[in-house]
Order: sequence, then structure tokens, then C-alpha cells
Amino acid sequence: MNRIVKLASLAAGVALAAAACGNSTPAGASAGSAGSGGADWSKATSAAADGGMTALVAAAKKEGQLNAIALPRTWANYGKLMDDFSKKYGIKINDANPDGSSGDEINALQHQKGLSSAPDVVDVGNSHALPYVSLFAPYKVQTWSDIPDSLKDSNGAWYGDYGGYITIACDASKLSGAPCPKTFADLKDPAHAAAYKGKVAINGDPTSANAAFSAVWAAALANGGSLDDIQPGVDFFAKLKSLGVFNATHSTESTIEQGSTPIAIDWEFNNSQYAADLKPKGVALTVTVPSDGLYSAYYDQAVNKYAPHPAAARLWEEYLYSTTGQNDFMGGFARPVEFTAMQSANTLDATDLANLPRVNGTPQFPTAKQLTNAQNAVTAKWASALG
Repeated sequence: MNRIVKLASLAAGVALAAAACGNSTPAGASAGSAGSGGADWSKATSAAADGGMTALVAAAKKEGQLNAIALPRTWANYGKLMDDFSKKYGIKINDANPDGSSGDEINALQHQKGLSSAPDVVDVGNSHALPYVSLFAPYKVQTWSDIPDSLKDSNGAWYGDYGGYITIACDASKLSGAPCPKTFADLKDPAHAAAYKGKVAINGDPTSANAAFSAVWAAALANGGSLDDIQPGVDFFAKLKSLGVFNATHSTESTIEQGSTPIAIDWEFNNSQYAADLKPKGVALTVTVPSDGLYSAYYDQAVNKYAPHPAAARLWEEYLYSTTGQNDFMGGFARPVEFTAMQSANTLDATDLANLPRVNGTPQFPTAKQLTNAQNAVTAKWASALG
């Protein structure tokens, strides 16, 4: 699964808009935004502000559906989250373009304003949350205080939901007896170049894919770079290409199963899910958090300012940030944003917690300025270095 984050611009159009023609409401209006107990949920900044959770649930049920976008069912356990939410509240979820991108999500908000098919909520990489706050409706879930301040907008426009570490997944059976790499240093070891030839891949193009971009940043940290200098990461992958090790194919569960990308650098929740899915098929995939490139990041939730189902949108956020929702993210090998608070409250699911890869050390998180500078650097240098 490849949650793409457009790093340069959002010039691409949205194909989804064409399918929605003829099914619209006046621009700026929200179907079901008012009339449910008298509350206008399109303006609600918290459940308490408009009658509490009982009123929110009633209004959301009356709306009857939720428009989501770009939520692959195998990504961070979203399949279970969507199914359980629908079962609990009787609300149908329409998941448009499930293999889409953060760029697609933002484009949909921009181009489908006023359409009944517009997304009610989005789940985007932080680089797409920060620049597009004007598209979001501020809303603070009941567990707002459990979300670290550094991982949320102070006004409630966006808030981290789950994250993970960059990991190295490996199918040893495809390496001709060579050991599985556990660090970035292992990947560029000339002694293993023959065994790793054409077998190391990342999840997308780092100029447009957050998972791949993060892999480059992790590689930079492992090779003398920093959050202020991502260039060593670009140089690292250029080195892998010169050794014949790098494979430009985007790693997915199917490419790993087929053996074309037996070494995959990706988020832990992707690689760990692949390992779980492939084990019954006889593929023994190991997943390691590289100690020399410890990099972690979170994806963000936001409510569309013009959500056609504003109550359902807010109820969805409440569900994701409940103990059940946060544990379900962890059930998909992701690290819930409320992890620390839940650990203190002893509400983390013990089984799911035990399934997370072991991590030693402290992850590094970039500032908005560092993120922008790194994106610009990769956009400018990647094609020439790996072309």
C-alpha cells in the first residue's frame, strides 16, 4: 500500500470529481449539517459544544453514511476499523479511491467542494496537513489531552492518529544464503552486493510518496545526515544503484510474495502486516527497525470544512481516538498517537503491543521547516541521482 504524499505541487486533477457530476449541494452547504436535534454539527468544535456524544451519535446515525478516501483495508488495520464502526453505529462507509494518495485527498477537498460525494474526513501525511489547514474544520475529540501537543494543531484543525518506524523487511529464502540486512550499513556492504542484486526496494517514489521519502530520511540519519540534511539519504540510494542492489519497483505485499522485492524498506505497519499475511503462504518475512536509521512519523486526521456528513465525520474521529480505535491501529502494527497516555492508564492491548517490533533509542521528528527543506532537496536531487 502506498499512501502517496505530493511533495512539490498539487497540480494533478481529481478523476473522482467526474463520477460525482450531477450529485451536488450548494457550495459551502453540508447535507445533514443541521436539523439533527437542532445542532449544526458542521460548526461543532467538540461533541460537548453541541449536546454531547449522545446527540452526536443520533445526528450521525440520521446522516447514515460517511465518505472516507484513500484508506486501504490492510493499511494500519483500517479494514477492521471501518467494519466495526459501521456495525456499531449502522453508518455506511464509502471509501473512495482506497489506493489513492494524500495528494488525491487534498485535491478531492479542493475540487469536490459542495458535492455530496466529497470526503468527510481525510488521513494525510503531515506535509499535507500543515499547508492546508484552511480546508479543515477544527474539531477536538474527547481524548484531546491524550494527544501530544507536538502532534496536533493547537486549534484542532489536524491531529496525529497513528505512526510507525521505518523498517527493513527481508525474505531470506531469496538471498542465496546471505544474511538478511538489519541496518542501512548492511544494505551497502559490497560483500553482499551479489546476493542483494536488484532486490532492495522502497514503497514508491520519494518525490511523491511519504513512505519512500521517509525511507530516504532514515537512510540519511544512518549515513551522517540529519533532520537538516537529507542529502546523504539520496546519496545512499545512488550508492545502492551503483552496486546494482536498488530496485526501482515499488515494494508491495505482492512484489514481496513474488520475490521481486525480497528486501523492502517501508513503514513497520506495512512490513509487519505483510509478514503476517504471507506467513500462511510459506513466506517467512523478518521485520527489523534499523538501529542506525531510527526514523518515525505520524499520519494526521482532519475533518473536511464542507463535509457532507459533518456529524458522521466527527463521530468517526471520536471512534478512532477511543481506546478501541487506538488499540485497533496497534492491531494493524501501527503505533497509536495516544500510546503514552494509554500506557499510563494500562489500556493498551497486551497482545497487540507484544507484536510491535522492538525499538531501542529515541526517534527524531522534523519541524515544519525541516520537512519543507527536505522535500525540496529530494525533489531537486532524486531524479538526477537515481535516473
